[in-house]
Amino acid sequence: MNTPLLLLAFCQALFLTNNVTFIAINGLVGLQLAPWGWMATLPVTGYVVGAALSAMPVSRLQARLGRRRTFQIGLVVAAGSAAMCALAASIGSFWLLVASTVVAGFYSANGALYRFAGPELVAPAFRERALSWVLAGGVVGAFVGPNLASATRGWFEVASGSPFVGAYVALVGVALLGLLVMSFIRFPAHVPPVAGAPAGRPLAELARQPAFVVAIVAAALGYGVMNLLMAATPIAMQQCKHPFDSAALVLEWHVLGMFVPSFFTGHLIKRFGVLPIMGVGLALNLVCVAVALSGVDLMQFLIALAALGVGWNFLYTGGSTLLTQTYRPEEKTRAQGCMDTCVFWTMALSSVSSGALITTQGWTLLNLGSLAPLALLGAALIWLAASRRRAAVVQ
Repeated sequence: MNTPLLLLAFCQALFLTNNVTFIAINGLVGLQLAPWGWMATLPVTGYVVGAALSAMPVSRLQARLGRRRTFQIGLVVAAGSAAMCALAASIGSFWLLVASTVVAGFYSANGALYRFAGPELVAPAFRERALSWVLAGGVVGAFVGPNLASATRGWFEVASGSPFVGAYVALVGVALLGLLVMSFIRFPAHVPPVAGAPAGRPLAELARQPAFVVAIVAAALGYGVMNLLMAATPIAMQQCKHPFDSAALVLEWHVLGMFVPSFFTGHLIKRFGVLPIMGVGLALNLVCVAVALSGVDLMQFLIALAALGVGWNFLYTGGSTLLTQTYRPEEKTRAQGCMDTCVFWTMALSSVSSGALITTQGWTLLNLGSLAPLALLGAALIWLAASRRRAAVVQ
């Protein structure tokens, strides 16, 4: 692996440390501060809504300023928004917490593009593996995020009267470390758009490709179902009288499931094809639901969330890889921005639904509800496979 790719994978690790820490604590802090229980996951939703609102502007900013400068801006925003979250938790302001996570979404939109920047650092023959290896950086986040939340939650509790202020302060340091590392990565020379240069196909034309549509559907629904269940897990485990350390352990194994497969997902896609791997991802999501419905012991939460993580990896890596096959270089920011916008809005919807369902309907109905988007995803994969078979017969 070349050094720039390794450094980018480390930035991905820091990005996931931020995300996993947010997931571990935002719902619990929200539950403590929210005027009504169903609003508990609004801080989680705010993070995703901020990312959805930022996805296309970030893509345009990258077209103008290049990868590194845009990523650096995102990391500055990450540090500032984490400090705002710490302030909100310390003074007990729910709406400041929500606003802070919306601002933090700008960093999320930046970090989501790390996976597409990775293939630009290697030769064309290694692009699938580069995308997968960047995502593999999240393995570090799987360990650091939950343990960071556990280790720092009480740092300022005596002074502020609120838990988790220290975790938000720690995330300021994580963002500043990412800013330092990003300054050492040399991306390919950025050439700003020139007036009159080929702009590529419009988005409407790109969206007429079946592979383009299915890539986005797989990434969006795979992420949406994962977020629906993951965001609710700390609250569900608290309702079932599991301690916070147990919830942190479950999230650790979940995130390991999300990113450990990235060490070989690219190889599997190259060997077996992208659609079979995405099909396995769908099957693992169904395994997650089945295990979750079987009971609420610690091991059932752990196994269900681990299966959910691996299923997400196969769907998200597969969808991202499939998308790279549908656009030309001059169309990349447009296509990538479209995918991430769809992903983040789906996540926002799932975050709102997660908080409402887990606090009003419970863990069982939440899992049953996830079967509807999984059925739609299965239909999309079958449709693309059938379209490709018909195209092969015609040729």
